[in-house]
Amino acid sequence: MTQTFDVIIVGAGMVGAALANGLGRAGLTVALLDRQTPPAFHADETPDLRVSALSAGSEAYLERLGAWSRIHAMRLTPYARLSVWDATEHPLSRLLPPGRLRTTFDAAPLGRDHLGHIVENRVTQAALWDQAGSINTISRLTPVEIDSVSESGEGVHLHLADGTQLQGQLLVGADGAQSAIRQMAGIGVTRDQYGQQALVASVRYAGAPQDITWQAFHPSGPRAFLPLHADGDHSWASLVWYDSPARIAELRQLPDDAFLAEVARAFPADLPPLQALAGRGSFPLARQHAKTYASGRTVLVGDAAHTINPLAGQGVNLGFQDAEALQQLLVEARRAGLPLSDTALLQRYEARRRPANQRMMLAMDLFYHAFSNRLPPLHLARNLGLALANSLPFARHQVARYAMGIDDRLPAALQPLIDRVPRPALLR
Repeated sequence: MTQTFDVIIVGAGMVGAALANGLGRAGLTVALLDRQTPPAFHADETPDLRVSALSAGSEAYLERLGAWSRIHAMRLTPYARLSVWDATEHPLSRLLPPGRLRTTFDAAPLGRDHLGHIVENRVTQAALWDQAGSINTISRLTPVEIDSVSESGEGVHLHLADGTQLQGQLLVGADGAQSAIRQMAGIGVTRDQYGQQALVASVRYAGAPQDITWQAFHPSGPRAFLPLHADGDHSWASLVWYDSPARIAELRQLPDDAFLAEVARAFPADLPPLQALAGRGSFPLARQHAKTYASGRTVLVGDAAHTINPLAGQGVNLGFQDAEALQQLLVEARRAGLPLSDTALLQRYEARRRPANQRMMLAMDLFYHAFSNRLPPLHLARNLGLALANSLPFARHQVARYAMGIDDRLPAALQPLIDRVPRPALLR
């Protein structure tokens, strides 16, 4: 017996679950599938290694979906300041006054009390999954294995390993960077592997949560501090350390005490004294872009369509923007009586999202290439850039508004720099 839906979403991660909620609230029938059931939240668990810096724009979207209050009831950490500086030592650095090589973005001049929130991925996913369970037009199907996908004039058909058959007007691939749905649809990708890996660690320190997240650029890569929630008289934080694959492998093998000592030695003095380590892991850095966002009755969102360098933690924010854009177009199509898999509609989705995703990819590459280069002239140039940004509050606030998701365009002053970043095929 075939179960019929308007939209079938494969991938119940943050982006897929957000899209399901948006469509379900609008009255569309949705099947939300995943290979695993998202784990329930438990307040006594140590922090998830995977965290995201949710922008103000993402917060507003999650609020509209009804999920933000659930996240707030679990745990999150607002941050009011974001600081960036070049920690590379070089004689040319002495040409600039001390303290001028740091740019700090502050919520107060923007008339806000925070720039964003640091939230564990499993908290956001759990909130969206639970919210989806409260909407009667959404069917949550887990755990499932997909045997095959086919299309006909009637729609798209999924055959599951347990014999279940699903039919929908549209299939959404929200199943991550290694998307099986993308592969089944015959959509290729272009991929660029960076020369670094990232190590993430959950650590505890004494005192209340700090209200600042920072990123210091070292010759081997940036090192970042992301504040998390309080735990009695202590607080948790997520640390990110970019380095060569060999160095990251060494760090992962160190005993906990030795690892914390190495962090204390290698991280900037801004890092509070650490008292405990809850966990650590690592992942390669790559940039990937689907050659098209849609094919036939299949469309991609989030990491299935694009992955970027995680320097500023913007990946999930881009995914939420994908979900909201597709949601709006599908709801409009339903009201107009158009097929949900209409080619022109899916082309409009890609035309709206590909340029925005490319802009963020290019911005992250600008930072990556500028700060991973040790040539003295470029070292001086980036320090001059940070000093200039620190002296131009208007430009700095424009960048902050873009990162917060308040404005959808990068400041015009940055465009000449971005235009000089080499454009691999995946960005075209």
